[in-house]
Amino acid sequence: MLAALTVVIVASAIGRYGFSTPIPDAFDYSRLLIGAAITWGLASVGFRGSHIKVDLFALMMPPRARRWVDVFAWCVLLFFTVLLCWKMFGRVETTMMNGEGTSDLRMPVWPVMLLIWSGVAAAILTTTAKIVLMAMGYGSLEEHESIDDAAEGASHE
Repeated sequence: MLAALTVVIVASAIGRYGFSTPIPDAFDYSRLLIGAAITWGLASVGFRGSHIKVDLFALMMPPRARRWVDVFAWCVLLFFTVLLCWKMFGRVETTMMNGEGTSDLRMPVWPVMLLIWSGVAAAILTTTAKIVLMAMGYGSLEEHESIDDAAEGASHE
């Protein structure tokens, strides 16, 4: 999606500055689709956990305590993701009821807003799945720091 979006933005810029004829609604749809790409990226991060983390104190904790710190942190993330989803759904409803459209062709904006909202809704599902897995003892630590590996290393020594 980002590659296609980049092509549209570049083509519109070339058309606007080189030929004085930009692609109609390219600006409106590009900014909305960037939002969709961000929210669907949030859904991916919600499960994989490949975001920036500060583990200053967590690394000093034993693995089991670290797992529960991770679960708490992911629960905080889930709380704010639910709030974002709720507010985004209100924005989708408002956009749909008001008939908000793009600036050039007056095409409806609500389908793209719904795509953005669905990315946040997917983030709720993936974050919840991650929390459940971590609470059960899977996936809270990095691959090389798992509790099972630590237990195996202790038993081999």
